[in-house]
Amino acid sequence: MDMALYLLAAALIVGGLAGSIIPALPGLPMIFGGIWLTAAVDDYRHLGLWWLLIIGGLGTAGVIIEFIASTLGAKRVGASRLALWGASMGTLAGMFLGIPGLILGPFIGALLGELASGTSVLRSAHVGVGTWIGLLFGTLMKLVISFMMVGLFGLAWLLG
Repeated sequence: MDMALYLLAAALIVGGLAGSIIPALPGLPMIFGGIWLTAAVDDYRHLGLWWLLIIGGLGTAGVIIEFIASTLGAKRVGASRLALWGASMGTLAGMFLGIPGLILGPFIGALLGELASGTSVLRSAHVGVGTWIGLLFGTLMKLVISFMMVGLFGLAWLLG
């Protein structure tokens, strides 16, 4: 039974690494779930509470960064308050609409928010592109944090 649980944990970690790039998969929670499952099957001999809290904290930070990255991208290009609000709402709505929603939601939200504030279509599109750049940065940061979580897991396993 332990072997099946270790295989499930490995599948969660590998799937989570893929989910760091593929927007439809909850990458960081999957990685943490796999690490926690491994620790539980091992009776927490190699990974204790502090290691799990550190790795979980990294995962939480990554999820927060991913959520606010598109909004920060819009802010970086001088978006209006309505565009920032639109980027946030587009990101939130996009989470429930699959890959197209996650890719288009922040862009459309920022675009509509900037248009609602009375700026030109070209300026609104510029803000939308800034939102996409923020989204790409968030994905990159999520990938880095994913590898940090797996690296800390490996270090804890070796030291424990």
